[in-house]
Amino acid sequence: MPACARRWSTAARTIPNRAAATPPAATCVSNASRTWRPADMRLRLFALLLACCAPGVAGASEASERAARDLQRIDAALAAMPAQRPGAVDLYVVGFAGDGNEQVFGNEVAYLRTLMAQRHGNEGRTLVLANRPDARRREDTPLATLDNLRHALAGIAATMDPEEDLLLVYLASHGTARHQLAVGQPGLFETFLKPTQLRVALDDAGIPRRVVIVSACYSGGFIPALQDAGTIVLTAARHDRTSFGCGDTESATYFGRALLVEGMNRDGGLLDAFQYARRQVARREKMDRLTPSEPQMDVGSDALARLQAWEAGAQRGPVAAYPHD
Repeated sequence: MPACARRWSTAARTIPNRAAATPPAATCVSNASRTWRPADMRLRLFALLLACCAPGVAGASEASERAARDLQRIDAALAAMPAQRPGAVDLYVVGFAGDGNEQVFGNEVAYLRTLMAQRHGNEGRTLVLANRPDARRREDTPLATLDNLRHALAGIAATMDPEEDLLLVYLASHGTARHQLAVGQPGLFETFLKPTQLRVALDDAGIPRRVVIVSACYSGGFIPALQDAGTIVLTAARHDRTSFGCGDTESATYFGRALLVEGMNRDGGLLDAFQYARRQVARREKMDRLTPSEPQMDVGSDALARLQAWEAGAQRGPVAAYPHD
C-alpha cells in the first residue's frame, strides 16, 4: 500500500464512527464539548486528505519546475559543443547516473567527462545527466531521467552527422534481476529504466551507430534488446549475476574503476580497455571471495568499424587522475 494510503487509513481510524447517529442534514447534534454538523466531518476528511497528499503535490511541482530548467541546461550544453567536423568521425558521449541515493554513480559519470576530454582529446562533446544525494541543492547538472535522456539524444542527433559520427552512452546505477536500472532522485521521483525503453530512445533519436556501456547488477540482460550491427554493448555483469562496488563506502564500482579509471587510461582502444577491466574485476572478485560477475560484450560490426575510425584519429593526452578517491 502506498505511504499516502497508509497515512490515510491510520488517520481515518481515529475518526469516531457516527453513521448510526448521524442526524438529518438540516439539524445538528450538541454535546458538552462542541456542536457537530455533517459539513464539519466533510471538512475534517478534506483536511486529512490534503495533509496526506500535499507533500506529493509539492514534490510533483518541484520535479516539474526542475525538469523545465534541466531541459534548458541540456540545450545550453548542446549549443556549446564544438562544431561537427565533416570528413572526420566525432564521438559524442552521454553519462547517465541513475540512482541518486548514492554518490558513487555520479562520481563515475562526472569523471567520464574529464576522462574523455583530457585523455581522449574529446573536449566539449560529453553531456552528463546525474542523480546524486545533493542534486536538489546543486543544479549544475541535469537530472538523469528518461525524458532528459531522450532530449539529450535528440539534440546530439541534430548536432552530429548520424551517418558519420558515433555515440557513446555510459549508464551507471543499481540493476534488478528483471533487468531494469534504478532511476531516482530522493524526494522527487523513483522509477526504472527498461532495456526496451533505452532501445526506443536510441532509435527515435536516429543515431545508427552507438556504444552502450551499462554498469549495474544483471546488466547483461540489456544485451538482447540493444544488440544489432550498429551497436556495441558492454556490461558490468552477466544477465544473472550481480556486480560489486556500489555503496556509500566506495568511490567507484569495481567495473567503473577497472574500465574508466584504469583501462581507458592505458594504451589501446575501448575494447582493449574492456578486456583489461574484465580481467581486473575477476581478479578482485576472486581476492574478495565473491561470485564472479562476468562482464559481457556484444559487438556489432558497423559500430566497431566506426569506433576504430574514431580511435585512429583521436589525439591522446595525459592520464586523467580520478578525483574521488
